[in-house]
Amino acid sequence: MPLASAAFFVPNEGMQISFHGAASDVTGSCHLLHVGKQQILIDCGMFQGSRKLHEENGEPFGFDPAKINLLLLTHAHLDHCGRIPILVKQGFRGRILTTAGTVDLAKLVLQDAAGLQEEEMRRYHFPALFGAADVQTALGQFEGAMAHGAAREVAPGVRATFYKAGHILGSAWILLELEEGSERRRVIFSGDLGNRNKPILNPPDPALPADVVVMESTYGDRNHRSQAESIAEFRAAVQATVSEGGNVVIPTFALERAQDLLYYLRQMVEDHALPADTPVFLDSPMAISATEVFRRHPEYFNPEMKALLAAGTDPFALPRLQFTRTTDASKAIAKARGAVIMAGSGMATGGRILHHLANNLGDARNHIIFVGYASHGTPARQVIDGAREIRIYGEPVAVRAKVTTIGGFSAHADHDDLLAWAQAGGKPGKVLLVHGEPKAAAVLAHDIEARGISTAIPKLGDRFDLSAAGAVAAR
Repeated sequence: MPLASAAFFVPNEGMQISFHGAASDVTGSCHLLHVGKQQILIDCGMFQGSRKLHEENGEPFGFDPAKINLLLLTHAHLDHCGRIPILVKQGFRGRILTTAGTVDLAKLVLQDAAGLQEEEMRRYHFPALFGAADVQTALGQFEGAMAHGAAREVAPGVRATFYKAGHILGSAWILLELEEGSERRRVIFSGDLGNRNKPILNPPDPALPADVVVMESTYGDRNHRSQAESIAEFRAAVQATVSEGGNVVIPTFALERAQDLLYYLRQMVEDHALPADTPVFLDSPMAISATEVFRRHPEYFNPEMKALLAAGTDPFALPRLQFTRTTDASKAIAKARGAVIMAGSGMATGGRILHHLANNLGDARNHIIFVGYASHGTPARQVIDGAREIRIYGEPVAVRAKVTTIGGFSAHADHDDLLAWAQAGGKPGKVLLVHGEPKAAAVLAHDIEARGISTAIPKLGDRFDLSAAGAVAAR
């Protein structure tokens, strides 16, 4: 949870990292690096899950935003960029450096978040954390100058290189080469690392030698099913449901997951595994816009995807695909039968998916397919965990539809890939595990320690002294 204002981080001399989000938790990534006179933030994400967490996004950061010189953004997911407009409102005036793809996607994500908050303010009278004007101000500080693999001096004594993370379009892990006086340190921030063998993006670049690696641990306690098994399960579920006249409803993350699913559905039609006249709805203005961003950035695509484009194939096109931007078009989907309906949000914490769940959960002919991570406390997690009834818009909704979770579609690296990535550059001096629930982080920490690598799991407000390469210390 955010730190109280009285607990503002005051760095000691030397190089330090303090942890202000995604520490012993999954969301809210926010890490502060102090080098000399520079204070550099790596990500500034939103806490997601319960209403309580949402409200805590408005609490003090635990540091003074006005004193931050620079923000480095690994990617455009809300739990990594969602508090940037709040940071700017509270005095941050520095540059936000990231990749060109991340700039384009972050614009969509932040504008969508502002819209959802303004809608909740009108509907439920919840206070909005920021609005469209705040997003516009924050976007003026973004610079998409960080190409993958190109080193750049971003501040005095700080050289940054963004490498491919394979998580979503434009995503990166960051190598920081630090210099203060006679001291030199190499520090890596993993951001979120991607699942290998995805249909659109290149896999993550392997880690390089480093003194300290700050690494995500979302799936640190388990492995995904193989891509082949996951695709087969998805195809079978869609085929069976559509053939029986039921609807397939997929809570869909707008960035990467929606595009992957369009890719797989197109393949099903081409393979005659899905009738060409099957209605397919992408009912997410943000996912629609994100798909257009993908089309503008083929530089991030893997060789197979580039080959499709060279052959004149649109990887995201389906015969009866409908992009539904308007509210009226979204409401009309309620009449569809034998359809595939994709809508956000992926954790069902808001957005149009709530209407589709309300309309489809109670019918045993339908099938709800979850294709990504769901945090504790979210409606998606409740259904996944077997709830027979959930509340949507304050009303009880019975769960009678079939429910399937396909973990192999995750955009995150799993246990074995994280373990391999951490050692790819040789043994780092220290691995600090963030962005994971306590059990997941503990399992991964144990297995990394077993390979002779010192590991720690920071808590919110902890700081790590890079100068002494010492243990994580409580604030």
